[in-house]
Amino acid sequence: MGRSRPTLEEVAARAGVGRGTVSRVINGSPRVSDRTRTAVEQAVAELGYVPNRVARALAANRADAVALVIPEPETRLFAEPYFSDIIRGVGAELAEADLQLLLTLLRTPKERQRFAEYLSAHRVDGVLLVSVHADDPLPDLLERIEMPAVLSGRRSAHESVPYVDCDNTGGAQSAVEHLIGRGRATVATITGPLDMYVAQCRLDGYRAAIQAAGQEVDPALIVAADFTEEGGRRAMRELLERRPDLDAVFAASDVMAAGARQVLREQGLRVPDDVALVGFEDSAVARHMDPPLTSVRQTTEEMGRAMVRVLLEEIESQGERTSKRPQLVLPTELVRRGSS
Repeated sequence: MGRSRPTLEEVAARAGVGRGTVSRVINGSPRVSDRTRTAVEQAVAELGYVPNRVARALAANRADAVALVIPEPETRLFAEPYFSDIIRGVGAELAEADLQLLLTLLRTPKERQRFAEYLSAHRVDGVLLVSVHADDPLPDLLERIEMPAVLSGRRSAHESVPYVDCDNTGGAQSAVEHLIGRGRATVATITGPLDMYVAQCRLDGYRAAIQAAGQEVDPALIVAADFTEEGGRRAMRELLERRPDLDAVFAASDVMAAGARQVLREQGLRVPDDVALVGFEDSAVARHMDPPLTSVRQTTEEMGRAMVRVLLEEIESQGERTSKRPQLVLPTELVRRGSS
């Protein structure tokens, strides 16, 4: 039989200190002298002691787990690079913090109710919420049960829950200004769902650029979609029916731009000769399109990492909350390619 794993008591005996002192060293407490810390760390190394994560989490009243909640169907999760990039960033940052990631999809009211009950039992230490719609009740529930949470994006300009976002308005404005600067006279836009603040902001950026160029905003050049490829196709067909003279399109996501590109090709319109095209996100979709897509770069993976960092600060400061909540807005950058 192999030797049983060393215990906390054995480490304490080897280091010549009490069990509580070993626990403080392992949990990173500053209330230990350098000499004692060195003795405990040496004993840990010599014995090959591995802390019992479950016992440690119970003692600290922590679950050692964070939920990443995506209230969208699997079809969007696997079709859109935005979600995989967020998950990659969140997963990498949580791994560095030695925390477990619980990925949760909420597609039905029943699933939301079940998850609400799960959260109320405090089986996770915090929640990261992605793809937030204006009427989503989950952020308010999180506040009521005092569950630390961070949103990717905002529900409105007056968001009360901590969030990490990118400069959606400025990014969209730079995209449309680029198209106008290239001599395009009739610039249309395909928006995301307008019950999402991110879509409203990108539409605001479009309008700001049109008005700054001394033009009137034409409602016929604005069609709302849903951030999906099929949504981009439907919106592009509608735009061409309304305004066959359009010569540029700003799509509020790369995936919708890919859908629009398919319709333009079906209609015999060349990109960028007949219609210039710009997307938003600068995902792998943009780089692999033909021609490659000009797109507004948002650092999606870094957004995921930043969300975790903000959440960990919220978890550590529970009970000490002030009226000022963390609100981080990351910059965007226009990446010019062949489509414009």
